[in-house]
Amino acid sequence: MTVAIEIGEATGAAGGNAAGAVLDLEELLSTRLLVQGNSGSGKSHLLRRLLEQSAPWVQQAVIDPEGDFASLAGRYGHLVIDAAAHDEAALYSAGARMRMHRIPVVLDLEGLDAEQQMRRAAAFLDGMFEVAREYWFPVLVVVDEAQLFAPAVAGEVSDEARRTCLAAMTNLMCRGRKRGLAGVIATQRLAKLAKNVAAEASNFLMGRTFLDIDMARAADLLGMERRQAEAFRDLPRGEFMALGPALSRRPLRVRIGAVETASRAAGPALLPLPADVAADPHALLLSPTPAHDTPVRLARRPAPPPVDILAQLAAHAAAVPVDPPGAVCDDADEAAPERRRRMHGLLLAMLDEPEAPFRPVPMLYQDFLVRCRIDGLGRDALDLRRFREALATARSGVGPEAAASQEWTLAEAEATRLPEDVRGVFLLVARAAIERLPCPDDEAIARAYGTHSLSRARRQLLYLEEQEAIVLKRDAAGRRIAALVGCGWETLAGAVAELVR
Repeated sequence: MTVAIEIGEATGAAGGNAAGAVLDLEELLSTRLLVQGNSGSGKSHLLRRLLEQSAPWVQQAVIDPEGDFASLAGRYGHLVIDAAAHDEAALYSAGARMRMHRIPVVLDLEGLDAEQQMRRAAAFLDGMFEVAREYWFPVLVVVDEAQLFAPAVAGEVSDEARRTCLAAMTNLMCRGRKRGLAGVIATQRLAKLAKNVAAEASNFLMGRTFLDIDMARAADLLGMERRQAEAFRDLPRGEFMALGPALSRRPLRVRIGAVETASRAAGPALLPLPADVAADPHALLLSPTPAHDTPVRLARRPAPPPVDILAQLAAHAAAVPVDPPGAVCDDADEAAPERRRRMHGLLLAMLDEPEAPFRPVPMLYQDFLVRCRIDGLGRDALDLRRFREALATARSGVGPEAAASQEWTLAEAEATRLPEDVRGVFLLVARAAIERLPCPDDEAIARAYGTHSLSRARRQLLYLEEQEAIVLKRDAAGRRIAALVGCGWETLAGAVAELVR
């Protein structure tokens, strides 16, 4: 399923007519994004626009060194985690829990020194990276000022902290795709960013820059000629050159659109001096100050009392409103049968796509939730457990009317004692037996199991027979027949196939 979000306007090199500039969100999740621009070029504004536009479609995690993105919480329901109030172990657990509960998070690192920022950001990223496979839901991971967390050269921080954070950033950009992590990193200069981290991005948004070496490198990445490199010097604030499979196949000049939330950081603004300047400024500033009048120097951000971050995550998950209210399926609701029928139809349509049956369950779950929201079934139509049960039924291809029959209810009850990954295969055989259809062939069984391997599909039939769920036999012509144990149902003879004894 393709989701295109508008990030601004695309303009010609000569300032021609503007057209909408869109970003393919699904493609971005697979190919990652690198943003470069000098300070004041509009990088944070671009990231905010991307986060706002994609918030309804994908879970988000923001590594925020300056506390600029905390305002997303009030508008889009992000949980803001104050990294200064928690140790690395708690942040590691929070990184895992946010993926398990699918909560959007802003990790606020403001008030910490450089080494503490690196250690805490690394712990949070590692928690997201090391979560169990069943929770590999897609997450858009935005890292602002990425050169702080993946520096190209050693700085004032310890070697241990630098290596730990660099390893976490490398995992995000190099190995995160298979785990559902899509990195979006922003940096002031490519020269400041570790090459292993920058090299994995396939999409680029290059903003204003002035150094010759930076302009030349940006031009090389975008496939522009060297004589065109000076165009980066002329880009106004908020305009970027875009290239990549999720953006454009050719370099495209983009003006970033407006945002709905505001940054807590205020830009420089001219302010006139007060008219009543003191008569003796020297005495005002440098005269001895009595000890009792000396102001106490406060910490930049006093740490709040310790908070159980895992309890905070759980409370936030419970407090997030369902969209629309009352959309969660309840079996006692009079409209529940109609909702189940509509959701079953969405699952069948999703599995009809050529590669859908072979995608991991977390990716199918994310796609299903998006389809439910589009169809008006709400943000949380099914939890993951109920989705797995509904997916096994949909893999069998049974229709809505047959799914309401007493025989099918009995088949689903028999399937509950089997592991989740083979329930779809069992229900496919059960459907053929109930409807008196030929025994499914190896390709149909492989599709129901989510594999391209026919030998693996045949092994699942052998496993079901070992579990005494089915019995396999041949007719006189060598065609396969499957019978369900305890139900008295039997398929018709299918194609000639190996019994995998």
